[in-house]
Amino acid sequence: MFAPPVNRLITELARLPGIGQRTAQRLAFHLLRASEEEALALAEAIKEVKETVGLCEICFNLAVGPQCRICEDPRRESDVICVVEEPSDVIPVERTNEYHGRYHVLGGALSPIDGVDPEDLHIEELLTRVAAGGIGEVVIATNPTTTGEATALFIADGVRERAPTVTVTRLASGLPVGADLEYADEMTLGRAFRGRTSA
Repeated sequence: MFAPPVNRLITELARLPGIGQRTAQRLAFHLLRASEEEALALAEAIKEVKETVGLCEICFNLAVGPQCRICEDPRRESDVICVVEEPSDVIPVERTNEYHGRYHVLGGALSPIDGVDPEDLHIEELLTRVAAGGIGEVVIATNPTTTGEATALFIADGVRERAPTVTVTRLASGLPVGADLEYADEMTLGRAFRGRTSA
C-alpha cells in the first residue's frame, strides 16, 4: 500500500506496546512530516539509549555505567530495600518522596504459565544481598496481581529463610483516594478492611 520503507517503519512502530496498526501509521506519517532534524534526533536518542543504558550491577535498575544513581547516592538509606518488578516501577515510588532507601528490580513477576520461574528473575541476587547483612527491612512492592502476589509470597519466604531477623513488609493496599465504596470490588474492599488504621 505504501512505499517499502514506510511499510517497514509502520511495522516496527506497531511492535511497540500499546501501539496498534492505525497509531503506527499516524506516527509514521508524523515522522515523515517532521523535519529531518527532528526525525534524526529521535533515531539518535533510540540509538544512544540502546548503546549506553544497561542494568545496575547491584539492584538491576537502569544505569549508565556499572551502578545506577540511586545505588551510588550515599544519602540513601542502605538498610532498606524496596523490591519492584520493573525499572519503570521505581519512578512512581520515587515521586511519592516517602521512600529513601535502595531498590531491587526483579525483571518481572513469577508466572509458571508463561514460563517465568524464579531463576528467570533477579530473586537469587536479592536473597544474596539480604543474607550478606546490613539490611533491616525488605519492602515488597510488586503489583497487586495474581503473579505479583505469588512473587511477593515467594520472596517473603526466601528472605525469612535466609535472613530471619530482616523485617519483610508489603505495601498497603485498599481504596484509592476519591473512590466510592459502591464501585470497589470485593478483594480491594477486603484489603482495605484488613489494612485499616486508627483515625
